[in-house]
Amino acid sequence: MTRDLRVVDRLIAETDANLRRGYGLQDVTVFHDVWTLCPGFPSGSIAGEPAPAPVPQMCWDSQPVTYQKPVAIDLAAENAKLSGLLTKRKELAAAAAPMIAQCQAQYPE
Repeated sequence: MTRDLRVVDRLIAETDANLRRGYGLQDVTVFHDVWTLCPGFPSGSIAGEPAPAPVPQMCWDSQPVTYQKPVAIDLAAENAKLSGLLTKRKELAAAAAPMIAQCQAQYPE
């Protein structure tokens, strides 16, 4: 029950921030190639001798980079969403209050 309350609180904060900014933010992940040190591959060995240790070598590696991209939002829809979330938060808080009180009584600080 309190997990739902935390999720709704996070959504309220995000929606409120969107309204104050006037636009939303969308996470975008792209991959960039990076020249990096990679483990080497084992090379062949001569019969009767142990295989030499692999020698590290340089190679290309794709690394994810995430950034936030501004996106247009419908301010009226965001206001309606915020109103609905605030109503839902009141319902969830009222439903969670007895469980929270019981937990606080059982485990006082």
